[in-house]
Amino acid sequence: MNHTLLLPSPSSSSPSRSLLLSPSQFINPILFTKNPRNSLTRRHRHRISVTRSSAEDATQQRTPVNSEIFGGKKELTGIQLLAGGLPPPVRLASSVIIVAGALAAGYGLGYRIGGSRNTGLGGAVALGAAGGAAVYALNSCLPEVAAVNLHNFVLSSDDPGALEREDVEGIAKKYGVSKQDEAFNAELCELYSRFVSSVLPPGSENLEGNEVETIMKFKNALGIDDPDAAAVHMEIGRRIFRQRLETGDRDDDIEQRRAFQKLIYVSTLVFGEASTFLLPWKRVFKVTDSQVEVAVRDSALRLYALKLNSVGRDIDDHQLVSLREAHRQYRLSEELAADMFREHTRKLVEENISKALDILKSRTRAVRGTTEVVEVLDEVLAFNNLLMSLNKHPDAERFAPGVGPVSLIGGEYDGDRKMDDLKLLYRAYVVESLSSGRLEENKLVSLNHLKNIFGLGKREAEAIMVEVTSKIYRRRLAQSVSSGDLEAADSKAAFLQNLCDELHFDPQKASEIHNEIYRQKLQQSVADGELSEEDVAMLLRLRVMLCIPQSTVEAAHADICGSLFEKVVRDAVASGVDGYDPDVRASVRKAAHGLRLTREAAMAIASKAVRKIFMNYIQRSRAAGSRTGSAKELKKMIAFNTLVVTELIADIKGEPTDTASQEPVKEEEKQVDEEEEWESLQTLRKTRPSKELEVKLGKPGQTEITLKDDLSERDRVDLYKTYLLFCITGEVTNIPFGAQITTKKDNSEYLLLNQLGGILGLSGKEIVEVHRSLAEQAFRQQAEVILADGQLTKARIEQLNEVQKQVGLPAEYAQKVTKSITTTKMAAAIETAISQGRLNIKQIRELKEANVELDNMISESLRENLFKKTVDEIFSSGTGEFGEEEVYEKIPIDLRINAEKAKGVVHELARTRLSNSLIQAVALLRQRNHKGAVSSLNDMLACDKAVPAEPLSWEVPEELSDLFTIYMKSDPAPEKLSRLQYLLSISDSTAAALREMGDRGLPSIEAEEDFVLPKI
Repeated sequence: MNHTLLLPSPSSSSPSRSLLLSPSQFINPILFTKNPRNSLTRRHRHRISVTRSSAEDATQQRTPVNSEIFGGKKELTGIQLLAGGLPPPVRLASSVIIVAGALAAGYGLGYRIGGSRNTGLGGAVALGAAGGAAVYALNSCLPEVAAVNLHNFVLSSDDPGALEREDVEGIAKKYGVSKQDEAFNAELCELYSRFVSSVLPPGSENLEGNEVETIMKFKNALGIDDPDAAAVHMEIGRRIFRQRLETGDRDDDIEQRRAFQKLIYVSTLVFGEASTFLLPWKRVFKVTDSQVEVAVRDSALRLYALKLNSVGRDIDDHQLVSLREAHRQYRLSEELAADMFREHTRKLVEENISKALDILKSRTRAVRGTTEVVEVLDEVLAFNNLLMSLNKHPDAERFAPGVGPVSLIGGEYDGDRKMDDLKLLYRAYVVESLSSGRLEENKLVSLNHLKNIFGLGKREAEAIMVEVTSKIYRRRLAQSVSSGDLEAADSKAAFLQNLCDELHFDPQKASEIHNEIYRQKLQQSVADGELSEEDVAMLLRLRVMLCIPQSTVEAAHADICGSLFEKVVRDAVASGVDGYDPDVRASVRKAAHGLRLTREAAMAIASKAVRKIFMNYIQRSRAAGSRTGSAKELKKMIAFNTLVVTELIADIKGEPTDTASQEPVKEEEKQVDEEEEWESLQTLRKTRPSKELEVKLGKPGQTEITLKDDLSERDRVDLYKTYLLFCITGEVTNIPFGAQITTKKDNSEYLLLNQLGGILGLSGKEIVEVHRSLAEQAFRQQAEVILADGQLTKARIEQLNEVQKQVGLPAEYAQKVTKSITTTKMAAAIETAISQGRLNIKQIRELKEANVELDNMISESLRENLFKKTVDEIFSSGTGEFGEEEVYEKIPIDLRINAEKAKGVVHELARTRLSNSLIQAVALLRQRNHKGAVSSLNDMLACDKAVPAEPLSWEVPEELSDLFTIYMKSDPAPEKLSRLQYLLSISDSTAAALREMGDRGLPSIEAEEDFVLPKI
C-alpha cells in the first residue's frame, strides 16, 4: 500500500511532495486507562476563533472554547462521593479516628470474648486491619476523584483556553495527589488531547497562526510534562493515520494528509528543538527529516501568506515589523519570506497594471482614458517609491525581508506576449509625460522606475522614448520654423541644443531627423529631374537653419540626385552603339548639369554603369568556345567604348568629343617615350599606328573608366594575351573535312589591341611584359630544338641570332634564354659525371674558373658526396699527408657546402679508416707485401692527423714490431716514425733493439719459399 500521508493537497499553494509512510513496524497507541473516550471524530472538533493582529492592535484576542469538546460531566460513585466531600484536614482526621477506633473496638471486643489480653490484641489487629483497609480505600480513590473534579472544572469553564496553572495545582493539592498518579495524569493527557484536536483546523482549512500559542498556554496550564504531551501528539498522528486507512474517498485522503502536515508543523513549534527526539515521526511513520522540513515549510508558507493578505499598498513600518516577527514565529527562512513578500507586492502591482490595460484597450474608452491610465501607473510608482524608502529606512533590519523595488519578473506579466502590453503602457506614460512639449526631471525619474518595474531592456525603453520624442521634436521644430523663431535665433545650434535639452533628446538623433528632413525636401525639389535656382536657395536656407554639415549635404545629393542620374546613364549605355543618338546625349547633358552633381560624383556613377556593361562583354568572351569568338566579343567591347562611352564622358563633362580624346593621346605619347627600348618587339610596335591608320580608324577611345579594380591582374593579362594571339595568328575558319583557313589581319587590329589595354587598365610596363613573354616563349621553343645536346657552337649562335630577329626579342632576354638552356643541359651532364665518378675536385675548380655556377647546376647532396669521396681518396692515398686548410676550408668553399658539416664528415671517416688501415697493414705484412703495408701505415698516420688517436692494441705484438721495422726501413720522416711508434705501443728500448737488428728481425722470403711441410 502506498502511504502518502505527508503529500500536500492539490489545493494547497505549496508544491506537492511525496512523503511515504509504511504501516510496517506500526506502534500501538498509548491507551488511557481511565477514560475510554480517546478518539474524536471530525464532528466533535470545535475551532478556536482568533482575531488576527493588525498594525493598530498587535495583541491577540481569543473567543472562548466550547466546553463540549471535553465530553459530558463525570459523576462520583460510592466511596468517591465520601472522599470527594471531605476536606483534606477532615479526611486526615477521619482516617486517624477510623484506624484508632478500629483498634480500640477490636481490643475491647477481643478482650470480652477471650477474656485475655492476647485475644484483645488479636481483635485489635483484626479490626485495625479492617479500618486501615477502609482508610486505604478512601485515599486510593482520591486520584480518580481529583481527575473527575478536574474534568468537571474544565468542562464548567466558560473558556477552557483561559485555564490557569494555579487551578490545576489547586485541585491536585486539594486531594493530595500528584501528576505522577496514573489516573490524574491520564485525565491530563485526555484533556490535552481533546484540546489539541479541537484547536487544529480540519484538513481542508488552513492554520490561523495562533494555534501554537494556544496549545502551549493550555499545556503549561495543565502542567503536563513534555514527554507525556509528545505522546499525545503522536497518538493524534496515529489517529489521523488510522482514519486515512479507513477512508476510501480521495478528497478525505487529501484532507487527512493536510491534517497530518499541520500536526507535524504545530508539534514542531510547540516542542521547539526538543521535537527532534520527543517526536519520532521517522520511526513511527517512516517519515524522513527532509519530509518533516517540507511539512513545516509548507505550513509556514500558508501562515505567512495569510499574514501577507492584510498588507496593502499603504504598508508602514509597524506592519513590516509585525511581519518579521511573524515569519520568525512561523520558523520560515529569510529567503522564502523575502520571496513571498516580493510576490505579494508584485501581485498588488499586477492588479494595477491589469486595470490600466483594461482602460487602455477599452473600445468605449472615454476622453480621459490615457489620463486614467497614467493615474493608475502613478499609483504603481507611488507604491514602488514607498517600498524603496522603507528599504532605506534606518530600522530596515527590523523589517520583513524582501522590502525593495517592485519587479514583474516571475509573475503574470513575465513573458514575451505580455511584454507588448507593458510596452503599450510605457508608451502611454511617455506620451503623457511629453504632452506639455517638454520632459520634466521628475517624469524622467518616474520613467526610469517604470522601466525597471516592467523589466524593459535599455534598448526597448530607448526605442519607445525615441519614437515618441522624435514626433514631439518634429512638431516643436516645425513650430519654430513656421513662427520664424529658429531663423531669427543668433545661434541656430544653441537653439536646437536647447530644444533637445528640454525634451532630453539625443542630439545625434536630432541630427538624423534634420538629415531626413533635408533629404525629403531635396527629393521633392528634384521630382522634375533638375534643381532650379529657387530650389537651391531653399535648400541652402534649410541647411543653415538645421546646421547640416557639408559632407551630409553632399552625401544626400550623391544618393538622391545620383540615383536619378544613374537611371539616365543606365538608359544611355543600354541603348548600345546604335541607340546613342542626339536625344540620349541631350538627356545625359541635362541630367549631368541640371542635378548639379560634381564631376567626380557624376563620373563615379557613370563608371559603375559602364563597368557593368564591360563585364558583360568579358563574360561573353570567356564563354566563347574559341580564340576567334573571344576576340570578337572583345572587339565589340572596344567599339562600345569608342562609340558610346567616349561620347558619354564628353557629355558629362560638357566638352566636345575632340577635346575628350586629346588627353588619352598625350598619355599614349608619354608611354611611347618610356618604351622606346622595346621598339624591337614587332607586335608592340604595331600597336603604335601610323597617322594614315589613325585617320582611317577615327578618334581613339577613352581610358578614364577601366576594369583595373574589377579584374585581377592575371585575368586582365590573359584577356590582353588572347587578343594579341588573335592579332598574330589571324582569324581561323573551320571548313569541311577538318581543314582550317587562316585569314591574316592588317595592323588595324593592333590599334584595337592598344585600346583594349586601356580598357583593361594595363600599364605600359604590363603591356610590354605580355609582348615580351610571348616573344620569349617563341624564341625558347626554337632555341631548345637548336641546343638539344647543350653544345653551343658558332653556327648555332648565328642560327639563334636569326631566330631572335624574327621574333623581335631583345638581345638581353635572348641571351638569358640561351644561357638557361645550356646551363640546364650542362647541369645534367655534370651530375651524371659525378654520380659515375668521372669528376673530381680538380675538375670542379676548373669549371669554377670558367664561371660555371656549380651551386645552381649540382644539387647539395651530390656536392656533399663529392666532398666525402675526395676526403676518402686523401685517407687512402698512402702518402700519410693531411692538409687541414685544404680539407676544412678550401674544398668546402669550392663545393659550396657547410664547413662545420664537412668537418664532421672528415672526423667520422678518419675514425673509421684508422682501425681499418692497421688491419690492412697486418694483412699485407702477412702477405709479405711490405710496400703495401707501408702505404697502409701512412694512411693510418693521415687519419691520426685528422683525429688524434690513442695507442692501438693487437693480439700479436710481434706483428706490430715487424710493421714498425718495415716502416723504419722505408726511410720515413722522424716525426712520422715517432708517431707510428706511439700508435703501435712500442717502447723506446724495443724500438732501439729493432733498429740494431735491421733486416735480421724480419723473416726471409727465401727461407719461407724453401720451407717444405713435413710428410705425415
